[in-house]
Amino acid sequence: MENLKGLILSGGAGTRLRPITHTSAKQLVPVANKPVLFYGIEALVEAGVEDIGIIIAPETGDEIQTAAGDGSQFGARITYIPQEAPLGLAHAVLTAEEFLQDGPFVMYLGDNLLRDGITDLVNAFRESGPDALILLTRVPDPEHYGVAELNDERVVRLIEKPPEPPSDLALVGVYMFGPVIFDAAKAIEPSGRGELEITDAIQWLIDSGRSVASRTVTGWWKDTGQLDDMLEANRLVLEDIERQVEGELIDSKVEGRVVVQDGARLERAVVRGPAIIGAGSRITDAYIGPYTSIDANVTVERAEVEHSILLSGSSVTDLDSRMEASLLGKNVTLCRGATLPKTLRMIVGDNAEIKIP
Repeated sequence: MENLKGLILSGGAGTRLRPITHTSAKQLVPVANKPVLFYGIEALVEAGVEDIGIIIAPETGDEIQTAAGDGSQFGARITYIPQEAPLGLAHAVLTAEEFLQDGPFVMYLGDNLLRDGITDLVNAFRESGPDALILLTRVPDPEHYGVAELNDERVVRLIEKPPEPPSDLALVGVYMFGPVIFDAAKAIEPSGRGELEITDAIQWLIDSGRSVASRTVTGWWKDTGQLDDMLEANRLVLEDIERQVEGELIDSKVEGRVVVQDGARLERAVVRGPAIIGAGSRITDAYIGPYTSIDANVTVERAEVEHSILLSGSSVTDLDSRMEASLLGKNVTLCRGATLPKTLRMIVGDNAEIKIP
């Protein structure tokens, strides 16, 4: 099969992660201190796909271009493709038609995380060359997803969010397509929500007698579009880190698999892994519990933080109760007022300041 291109979808408004995404692209929210988008780029490059187009929205495109650059930091070549409005995944395919030039390609949703990458999937597509190959995973609540009905590995029907699902196999946000997908995307009508749905385009392929194959994910998969999913993805990624302590420890204890990056300083602190402390951060008279990612230049003083994500420049001080299951945006200040509740759980946008009464 000729050279495969990659297409990453990084438009989308990220409404479910607001207010973080009022000021930042949801694909740039970090998991284990690395933007979600970067995991997708790395997965493609690892699978031998180095010519990558990224679909961007007008609101967040500049930020994404600044973060990912020309792709050289990943060993890739990145082309940015503006999509004026989020009109569906099949519309995104048509938007990228000139870049893809009728060749086969991998489409990857930019807020997805797959533990085991996509190399096996890409190899299977290269070897068998179907018109489409989709990735599936078993889920407990298939009624919330696009669901596939199979005959062996061959897909016979796709249904979007069915009230009575025919299987528990949901579509994961990774697809492989041959050039006939452009005909399919042009042939379908917008759905009830006014979008050109990729499930309709794939169903058109099936109805036209084209070959649509599937593979089922064995490792974990996460769509990081919501707070709980983001925290769970952070937990899963941190499970795989290896201990690496390069920062400065003063009267501090670091237990288990913890990354303390160069330039970080821990003073009278306890960090229990898996956790990561970013460069330039200051952790003083504090406890950092498992499954916590602290980005660069964060301050935590006289506080306890667990199972949370703190973005760069944020500050947490003087909390008498433990902060957990929280996501703090960039440059957020969180400190205690005169009285306090038992626990704190919050999602806070960039540049906010919160005092707990």
